[in-house]
Amino acid sequence: MVDVVVTTAGGVEEDLVKCLAPTYRGEFSLPGAVLRSKGLNRIGNLLVPNDNYCKFEDWIIPIFDQMLDEQTSQNVLWTPSKVIARLGKEINDESSYLYWAYKNNIPVYCPSLTDGSLGDMLYFHSYKNPGLVVDLVQDIRAMNGEAVHAGARKTGMIILGGGLPKHHICNANMMRNGADYAVFINTAQEFDGSDSGARPDEAVSWGKIRGSAKTVKVHCDATIAFPLLVAETFAAQRKRSAERSS
Repeated sequence: MVDVVVTTAGGVEEDLVKCLAPTYRGEFSLPGAVLRSKGLNRIGNLLVPNDNYCKFEDWIIPIFDQMLDEQTSQNVLWTPSKVIARLGKEINDESSYLYWAYKNNIPVYCPSLTDGSLGDMLYFHSYKNPGLVVDLVQDIRAMNGEAVHAGARKTGMIILGGGLPKHHICNANMMRNGADYAVFINTAQEFDGSDSGARPDEAVSWGKIRGSAKTVKVHCDATIAFPLLVAETFAAQRKRSAERSS
């Protein structure tokens, strides 16, 4: 039921890191200086040991070496989505959504691929074994093409959180004069002028959502709202279809 996924670098790398080593639950109020002295990095109320990223480096650098070899010997043109698909294949772990995206040929786009630990790894690799090229232009062609070539079919977007993925998805739909359906789930407010907090009607003014579209913004933590939404829509529909066919 998913054609395309757009995410941040964090949405890629943390999916992979969790397959290599555990992340722990902490508190939002834990003091940064104390955590730093213990080699712990805080993501909200989650704690990620430095060693996790060492394991990540040990895992990913040899993959970059292989990719560079394929670029040189086979003229492979790497793009962020191709890099992500390769990592989903290599992680080979059913707890990884990137693995399932790879298995089902669902492209995962990330124009901010260097904005995180992945960028650190590409930086390290550029000194250890320079020459790997990742082409953003081919991915923006592919991403916008997903919307343009939808043709007469309707397009819909479910956006969890804000930031770059929200804009990237909306902007691609501008190339076809707007999406037909839009669901925004985030806690951001529009009053600071951010795209993260913008309501669907702002996107209508840009032609990113059609004036006739069905839209809603849910002011809620996506990790609470999205599982409920899926359970009562896509999952329920899938269950009904299975029951009819049995």
